[in-house]
Amino acid sequence: MFISVGTNIEREANLRSAVAALKARFGELEMSRVYESSAQGFDGEPFYNLVVSLYCDATAEAIAAALKQIERVHGRQPGEPKFAPRALDLDLLTYGDAALNLAGLRLPREDILRYAFVLRPLAELAPDARHPCLGKSYRTLWLAFDGPADLQPVAISFD
Repeated sequence: MFISVGTNIEREANLRSAVAALKARFGELEMSRVYESSAQGFDGEPFYNLVVSLYCDATAEAIAAALKQIERVHGRQPGEPKFAPRALDLDLLTYGDAALNLAGLRLPREDILRYAFVLRPLAELAPDARHPCLGKSYRTLWLAFDGPADLQPVAISFD
């Protein structure tokens, strides 16, 4: 499973805290580098983004609920606008090879193909993994990406 992590409020502190919370809840994680990107869809401070990979036997719904709980602990309130500053944004991108459309949860998440700040770290973390619906590797999808891609790697240690 892949999860997108983003923040543009107290970025470094919230990113570290989010990674610690994900490790506490799900165990070992694999992580991409952190990338800085401009806000998409609104004028705001730049975001820090990364993608993490985890393995667990929880259902997609249970994982999504756990992610929402971690967001709430970091100050995110239900019903906030989609395009707005946020302390933490956690999105389940994939659930294995499944294509799911459950109440409020559609996987694989369309953001994979829409936003460089999701696809580039995903392609870095799992270049040979394949998009569940398209069958193309994330590396291939990144190489073909033609949207805005103003990403800069940021050195942040999570030790």
